[in-house]
Amino acid sequence: MPAPLGALVEELLETPGPLPIVAAGDPVLRRPAMPYEGQLPGPLLARLLTAMREAMHAAPGVGLAAPQVGIPLRIAVVEDPAEVAEEVRDARGRVPQPFRVLVNPSYEPAGAARAAFFEGCLSVPGWQAVVARYARIRLRAEDEHGRRVDEECAGWPARIVQHETDHLDGMLYLDRAELRSLTSQQALVDRWAQPTPHTAARALGFSLPVDG
Repeated sequence: MPAPLGALVEELLETPGPLPIVAAGDPVLRRPAMPYEGQLPGPLLARLLTAMREAMHAAPGVGLAAPQVGIPLRIAVVEDPAEVAEEVRDARGRVPQPFRVLVNPSYEPAGAARAAFFEGCLSVPGWQAVVARYARIRLRAEDEHGRRVDEECAGWPARIVQHETDHLDGMLYLDRAELRSLTSQQALVDRWAQPTPHTAARALGFSLPVDG
């Protein structure tokens, strides 16, 4: 019989150093996560969220879903200092995002426009691929205190929400990616560091959405 969630989290938090991030191939990444309905006592939830934030910083990344540390709950943390060049910020709509917790998040498109950019994942280290995602979404969730979240997101913040929510649905970014764009991290740095993936699309032979 699987261990109760509380015991699983307690055991995980005993891990020295940053929490280990689960890599692609682990079934926990391919199962829809359980809605969070107070399964963890408040202090234990707070400890888990702190540990997830530390693991996200250490990786480093801008988002982390609970299944990525082996906990099958619909919880994610996001934070993006957006320390990028101005031309990248403008092309991608990448603006700083303070630390926040998303509990039971869901989203729907706010318009049909899509944007395509290279995207990576802490659970698929060393690789990136171009993913077309909605340019603007409506996010619904709760925060860690049970307060309702209902807002529109655009640009890179919208991409982060979609990426992390996909994790909670048992999806990886590669399920949505243009696979001809798949590139190593080193090749991305050496060849495809432009603000948009248009040069890569021409060279590697893949299409971009009209909006992207």
